[in-house]
Amino acid sequence: MTADDTLDYARTVADAVLYEGYLLYPYRASSSKNQSRWQFGVLGPPGALEAGNGEDRAMASEFVLTASERAVVDVRVRFLQLQKRSAQQARPDGGFADVDELVVGDQRWLTWDEAVERELDLGPWRVGDLGTGRQVPVAAPGGEEIESILDATQAEAGRLVRVHRDVFGQLDIRTEQLGDGLVRISLRLENTTSGAGDDKPAAIAASFIGAHLLVSVEHGDFVSMTDPPDAATAAVAACAQHRCWPVLAGPEGDRSVMLVTPIILADHPEIAPQSSGSLFDSTEIDEILTLRVMTLTDEEKAAARATDPRAGEIIDRCDAMSPDAMQQLHGILRDPHALDAALTGSLDALIVPPGADIDLTNSFGFGDEAPWWDPAVDASVSPSTDVVMIKGVKVSAGSIVRIHPSRRADAQDLFFADQVARVCAVHSDVDGETHVALVLLDDPASDLHDWYGRYLYFAPDELEPMSAIPPPSSRSESREESRP
Repeated sequence: MTADDTLDYARTVADAVLYEGYLLYPYRASSSKNQSRWQFGVLGPPGALEAGNGEDRAMASEFVLTASERAVVDVRVRFLQLQKRSAQQARPDGGFADVDELVVGDQRWLTWDEAVERELDLGPWRVGDLGTGRQVPVAAPGGEEIESILDATQAEAGRLVRVHRDVFGQLDIRTEQLGDGLVRISLRLENTTSGAGDDKPAAIAASFIGAHLLVSVEHGDFVSMTDPPDAATAAVAACAQHRCWPVLAGPEGDRSVMLVTPIILADHPEIAPQSSGSLFDSTEIDEILTLRVMTLTDEEKAAARATDPRAGEIIDRCDAMSPDAMQQLHGILRDPHALDAALTGSLDALIVPPGADIDLTNSFGFGDEAPWWDPAVDASVSPSTDVVMIKGVKVSAGSIVRIHPSRRADAQDLFFADQVARVCAVHSDVDGETHVALVLLDDPASDLHDWYGRYLYFAPDELEPMSAIPPPSSRSESREESRP
């Protein structure tokens, strides 16, 4: 992989950071959660934080690299610049009037705040030349664009006026030789735009939104800030961060790119290959959110399209999604050895672990005719009669097992350690996980819990099959006989 390829790889994650929270489901301007946007990585202009009109003006990061004398670093500053879109209606006198909503034919546009992507390459520099520090200006010019909206007769019925203001900043960069080939890099990105901190709308218009840094190195390697080698542990521990966190951003094993992001990530983050595009919503789950978008009414979809062009792109992508693409969103399971292990009986429980690369489609009755989300698949599942193999023993409703909690650090589960229980049902979910429903044998209310369906749930590998124990009816009779 070339250096450019590695940067492009890192940008896929950086773009997700850039647009995180840009517009939240249901993607309409009328939605209350879209009234307060730009949650991540906002660098406000000077004075905005103190006046209560914006956020801190700076972010700063320190991290370590191993570098030769020829080492060269490059820094790319990336952010969104707010762009105000004003909808204007054509007047009979030839002028235009600002409106909250412009309707022409079957299309609608709202007055709305969009954003312009910015990526500024500020380097490169030799690492050895940065010891005394550099102050590098950052600037994104303002501008105005006018888009005419024509009616069916090709007459100008209105227009969209997009305006963004100048924003300015400064990047401070310096290095410090730590010995043994280690170098500390210190970066500070600051918003220096003047005259905008006393007013909230002006402050956000003059902010760096979703601000983050892509730092690359040649003839050197960045050190992981979460899992450094022993020789660099002390150097990493001495690094300070302010409103950001640096992570290795190339593919696994690559140490040539560091992503300094306002969102804490693990090293080598990646976009799931099943994802067909960003949905912008914080902590999004593509599968669920896509299904929710599909359920929007035509009026709700029209309102979302009128809000932002990117919302329209999301709706178009979801509406055009094929069943195969939807199935792919549900994820894949990977473990080339899991099936062999299961077939040879080497697994304690014949269940599909979270990482198994096994085609569960047919085994769960989810064939091409009935995808997993189709209620028809439930016909192939029968918790009261389904069986799970545990340590070579068939376990189903009525089986007796001993509980050994191991998967969760839940104090309530630990109360049931070594207790004996009766299996009431074996459940399988769409992820291939198996859940065994139990009631405790020594619980006087076990029959009542079974009747209500109030079960304890454990994974098969947390259970030990037991030899025959008198059925519940016999135990009940024994308890009756023993009463005075």
